Amino acid sequence: MNGHDSTGLLTGPLDDVAAAESPNWELSRREFFRIAGVGLAVGLVFVREVDAQPGPRGGRGGGAAPREIGAWLHIGADGGITVYTGKVEIGQNIRTSLTQAVADELRTPPGQIRLVMADTAAVPFDMGTFGSRTTPTMAPQLRRAAAAAREALIDLAAEQSKLDRGAFTVADGRVAGPGGKPAFGFGELTGGKKMMTVIGPQTTNRPEKWTVAGKSVPKVGGRAFVTGGHEYASDVRRPGMMFGKVLRPPAYKSKPASVDTSRAEALPGVTVVRNGEFVGVVAPSVHAAESALATIKAGWEPPPAQVSSDDLFRHLKAKARGRGDQGAVEAALKASDKVVRAAYTVAYIAHVPLEPRAAVAEWSADGRLTVWTGTQRPFGVRGELVAAFGLTEDRVRVIVPDMGSGYGGKHTGEVAIEAARLAKAAGKPVKLVWTREEEFTWAYFRPAGVIEVAAGVSADGRLAAWDFHNYNSGPSGLRTPYDVPNPRAEVHQTDSPLKQGAYRGLAATANHFARESVMDELAHAVGADPLAFRLKNLKDARLRAVLEVAAKKFDWGKQAPAGRGYGLALGTEKQSYVASCAEVEIDRDKKQVRVVRVVTAFECGAVINPNHLTNQVEGAVMMGLGGALFERIEFANGKILNPSLADYRVPRFKDAPALETVLLDRRDLPSEGAGETPIVAVAPAVGNAIFQATGVRLRSMPMVPDGFTAG
Repeated sequence: MNGHDSTGLLTGPLDDVAAAESPNWELSRREFFRIAGVGLAVGLVFVREVDAQPGPRGGRGGGAAPREIGAWLHIGADGGITVYTGKVEIGQNIRTSLTQAVADELRTPPGQIRLVMADTAAVPFDMGTFGSRTTPTMAPQLRRAAAAAREALIDLAAEQSKLDRGAFTVADGRVAGPGGKPAFGFGELTGGKKMMTVIGPQTTNRPEKWTVAGKSVPKVGGRAFVTGGHEYASDVRRPGMMFGKVLRPPAYKSKPASVDTSRAEALPGVTVVRNGEFVGVVAPSVHAAESALATIKAGWEPPPAQVSSDDLFRHLKAKARGRGDQGAVEAALKASDKVVRAAYTVAYIAHVPLEPRAAVAEWSADGRLTVWTGTQRPFGVRGELVAAFGLTEDRVRVIVPDMGSGYGGKHTGEVAIEAARLAKAAGKPVKLVWTREEEFTWAYFRPAGVIEVAAGVSADGRLAAWDFHNYNSGPSGLRTPYDVPNPRAEVHQTDSPLKQGAYRGLAATANHFARESVMDELAHAVGADPLAFRLKNLKDARLRAVLEVAAKKFDWGKQAPAGRGYGLALGTEKQSYVASCAEVEIDRDKKQVRVVRVVTAFECGAVINPNHLTNQVEGAVMMGLGGALFERIEFANGKILNPSLADYRVPRFKDAPALETVLLDRRDLPSEGAGETPIVAVAPAVGNAIFQATGVRLRSMPMVPDGFTAG
């Protein structure tokens, strides 16, 4: 999920669209030593042009960000290694992969390393965990810091032993001289000293020389996860903690006409909180808070007329900004032997995180605020709290325990602000956990969109023209990776009737659905095999590789049995590459489409942890099946009509196909992110398989929300 798509949509050709995250960090020496205590501290200054952009410096608003990015590492007197990062663990298992990166450079067992993550009082500033940027940006930064620490340890060993530093090696968490003597533990070398070394770019191990990374080491803290000992934001407890609930309007844009809180105020132990249109209650238990909230009598002004899901796509087109001059593209379309013109639509869908939004807020006697909450942007949420309560940044601390998933849906800090309001009024720590209905209704959604495509092809199967227009859903994955002489791709801003924001893969899922479906239509128009047609029009070697591997594993080219169909699709986003082949089974009598098998080939450069990467790929495939087949938000006149898991269909165990994943481990390339790209090829592969089985082209996501009825 990149910064562009989480803050707005872009219009026009995508020549200037950048999707790089820029985590710029700075921590003063005084702040660092307050956090780290004694031992060896290594600070890193590393200039990287692509990652530099304006923004807050050291987590503070105003001014331009420094061009340097850095990471912090601390070695204590006991030899324990603590690494600080603003990244958040959301289930993608970066705690393990980042630990592997540090262990690799320090030549030490992973168990000796502890990560402190996403605590704004303890870690350097970080923009957030999104855009699949942790692996390509944070892992190299921590590697350089660890490599610098390793070299500093060698210097200390050489100084203490009066031997040449070239005689020392680092292995198993120790620095040893010739023949293993003398040998020093890391803690022996640092002692109680406070050392800081600021360095430039540091040489680190290339992937072919990795010893810890590149292997499927177990998940850090895995036992606590499977035994229930690991704590999430919703598990946090504080002394004297109370529980909160917030009064919600019955529809978007509804305003309170009257609010009677007298009955709630009379309940023992209950505090009623009113701040403008904000109304909430605080009570000793969740049940007591719910009961108190139920006694409040509120009258609401009728909301203004609003768009419904039935009118959504007409609305998006009607409110869109204009299209540019087509010029050469239209001429090329007219000259093409075959032309496909099609419109595709994607519905709003919900993130449905396993853990709804949660926060615990606590005010100290001197007016400082600490909030424990699940968010992908701890420093961003700190900024929201600063603005909401008129505080300075040094008086607000945001701590992010591991989250029960986010999928791009936890960028904003609504629940943190609500909990802080309740806690301030109650004078006690307050926990607020949104219900599933609140999560469905008041969180933001993956953008809906309309995508219009006109594509031309010559009789020999070569692409001749490509005209692609996305209304509302966004620019990610917009450009075609195929070799076409006359391409044009535009994103058009429009008026979204629902709040929308980042989602796993962003608009890349919508854009790949339309593009790879049209590529299938073009292949059929010229009588070509879909695989051969793509390969003929594809020069990108990395895309060709994943496509060929997936097709071989799937045994593409065999005849599908009656009632079944095969489809394939490919994609690239966030510098990684994917191809998926899907097999579907159609039961017209039961109106069922069942995905029987999905083969996915994925390449993201050098693989850090094969088992965990496979989990990411297969999780993305399952999530992609939901949006492809049945997930959609239904709404009318400001109300969400399916705000529960009883009404909103997500993939279930019975929907899980046989999943086969092939990883292409490119040790000659840097590691890239893997959390998003595997989702983009799922929907078009399934749609193309449905077409092969039935002859029906489904052009709307979800394709079969109410069962298969077309044809």
